[in-house]
Amino acid sequence: MRAFAHLSATELRLLSRDPSSLFFMVAFPAMLLILNGGSETLEIFVPGYLAMILAIGGIATLPAVMATYRERKVLRRIATTPVSPLVVLTAQIAAQLAMALAGAVIVAGVAVFWFGVALPRNPALLVLAFLACALLCYAIGFVIAAVAPRARAAELMGMLIMFPMIFLGGAAIPREGLSGELSEIGQHLPLTYAVTALRESWLGNPTITPYIVLTGIIVLGTAAAVALFRWE
Repeated sequence: MRAFAHLSATELRLLSRDPSSLFFMVAFPAMLLILNGGSETLEIFVPGYLAMILAIGGIATLPAVMATYRERKVLRRIATTPVSPLVVLTAQIAAQLAMALAGAVIVAGVAVFWFGVALPRNPALLVLAFLACALLCYAIGFVIAAVAPRARAAELMGMLIMFPMIFLGGAAIPREGLSGELSEIGQHLPLTYAVTALRESWLGNPTITPYIVLTGIIVLGTAAAVALFRWE
């Protein structure tokens, strides 16, 4: 437990010192919310921005970090210590989740206290949807880190996967604003189900389908990452 706490704190400190991660996970979604503050349906933007925060961290940032550690032999050196690989991976997840929570609190606070957006109708389910979205993004991120040959490749692959997901999956732009063809494509993206779960828990009328799909993708993604990941 001490090793996990120490590694988590170290990873969070390193993540918070990265200007791009700090900006895109904490400041950027709040800025988008302010820019759309005049919308009469602002409440449909907020759940999407929560998913965006998690996607930026899990799909774009996390793979690059893990691939960099492997490329620089950091993982191999850690493997020679008593610290287990599981502790290393969970510490990275804990750091990413802490940063994402900071961004989510800012977005939700701006929406509720500045623009008067109604509080989520099902807070407990919103927490569950947030965690499911986080696990989805981290599973995808670890798969990218597993198959990317270099850190640069991991960063590029992460962005190529993340950007279509946030724009077509309803995170950056509500899917109601997409054309028919783009909306149809977005309907089949994993992040779409996370956005749906977050939106339904915030606005009410939740359904079980998004959680079933998310659980299946998380399990498959985690299994693939475990099977493919290389420590050196």
